Amino acid sequence: METESEPYVRLATLRQLHQAVADLNTARSLADTLQNVAEGVVKGLGYELAAVNLVRPDGDLVVAAVAGSASAEALMAGRVGSRASWERRLGMGEGWGDLRFVPYAEGWVLDDDDVPQWHTGGPEPRFPGEWHPMDRLFAPMYATGAAGGELLGVISVDKPRNGRRPGAWGREALQMYTFQAGIAISNARLRANMQRALVRLEREGQALRASEESFRQAFEFAPSGMAIAELGGDQRGRLVRANDALCRLLGRPAAAMRRYSFSDLVHPEDIGTLLRTSAEGGRAELRLARRDGTYLWVSLRNSVVADAADGPRFLLTHVEDIEERKRHELQLAHRASHDSLTGLPNSAELRARLSSRLCARPPGSDGHAAAALADGFLAGFAEVEGAAYGQYGHDFGADAYGAGSGLETVLAAGFDHHVHTVAPDEDADDGCKGLAVLFCDLDGFKSINDRFGHHTGDAVLIEVAHRLTNGVRDGDTVARLGGDEFVVLADGLGRADAQDLAVRLRNAIMPPIRVDGRAVRVGASFGIGWAGCGMSAEEVLHSADQRMYVEKRSRAKAGRRAG
Repeated sequence: METESEPYVRLATLRQLHQAVADLNTARSLADTLQNVAEGVVKGLGYELAAVNLVRPDGDLVVAAVAGSASAEALMAGRVGSRASWERRLGMGEGWGDLRFVPYAEGWVLDDDDVPQWHTGGPEPRFPGEWHPMDRLFAPMYATGAAGGELLGVISVDKPRNGRRPGAWGREALQMYTFQAGIAISNARLRANMQRALVRLEREGQALRASEESFRQAFEFAPSGMAIAELGGDQRGRLVRANDALCRLLGRPAAAMRRYSFSDLVHPEDIGTLLRTSAEGGRAELRLARRDGTYLWVSLRNSVVADAADGPRFLLTHVEDIEERKRHELQLAHRASHDSLTGLPNSAELRARLSSRLCARPPGSDGHAAAALADGFLAGFAEVEGAAYGQYGHDFGADAYGAGSGLETVLAAGFDHHVHTVAPDEDADDGCKGLAVLFCDLDGFKSINDRFGHHTGDAVLIEVAHRLTNGVRDGDTVARLGGDEFVVLADGLGRADAQDLAVRLRNAIMPPIRVDGRAVRVGASFGIGWAGCGMSAEEVLHSADQRMYVEKRSRAKAGRRAG
């Protein structure tokens, strides 16, 4: 099983990978993009050296960027390796998905070919999986993002900081990053072409028709979605043109697209993100509605196409499909926040969900009154904000308020949109509802593990998790704290309701569990705690844990059935 620290390590790795991918789109030129690709491998993926080998028009590959070593950059940058030598390298060694690993025992035959390289000798590995200085790891980039498309280039990496060959997690991260790097390089080339077309439109008045045709072709035949929206007049924000790629992406015909603005298509939960996206240079990741009612994750990037005499003319928005990346991110996040055995939220996720319901202001404090006032203020502001955006489209960004605005002052004063949590009265069940925290510890589980082994114990934990999940409402949380301890978060319960829930869950756990033809039983002890603002997540869990131990000691041993 995973150690308790691994989810935090994976979350940290995911954050670094996410930042490295985000940095790919900050470059303003193809050269900067290539350098960002190399630096992202070093900063975000844990390698000491990385080189980006870009395919030239003649098919050979040139070292376009190096990161991690000034000496390696001086030796390799600008040098060219033949396509034949590269194809030989990509056909050797071991295939790790789309990656290609050539171990030092095989790579010696590559020492004298014409591909620029930076390798030094070294002793034999001291343990299996240790990285040897002559090991080679290549990550091909393809125009379509998958093997079989046009080769854009190859990222070569060296010297993992941990001194080991990357495992499954590291390989997956490198593959995801390579996928996004290929998209970033393709988009950088596309942006360069678009910028050249726009410059011609502004500077070459006599060649206006030719420039407009060049722009039209670049727009219509771009491999990713693009849209043009109004920037002035009563139709501000309305889409006036959408290319074929965007129409296919959203499953909508071009004629239908002209009836919408992006505010009509965005997911309700992402409207705030769209509002904060400025017209000039704004970027956002959000969900857009398809014709079939489903939503697709996309990346929007805006630029204003201006006219020297009349000012801004229209808004050009580049729409990139990032559904696959988001799916991978969600998968990685789920693996980092959920128990690998039972699939339940793990200890870190439980504490995060519980902490999100709590704040530092205890019940009855002045902060509660201020928060109630802020809730009403923000609700009214949201109505005005939403109405304005429907009219003005993209140009309603955060910078429209200006620094030191009234809204900023209000938010700085400590107002929030937090719904405060109050525990019911301990002395009497007055009908008050609260967030119940049920701490569950299995009785007799250790003897099952000792008698029948961990395989049977794991099967029991999986079945108990299933029974607990089936015994709560949609929206309640069932988490595995560790070992044979589980926690249930159930909101909107009174004290009697929480007691009834604990009884139902205990009765659901008690029936025999069949494992490999053998019936075993465990009991359960429940302690009920209550979450309330002014408490920390640790204090809430400790309270429920203590109540569980009081309940466990008070019950007769005959009630704790096992075996």
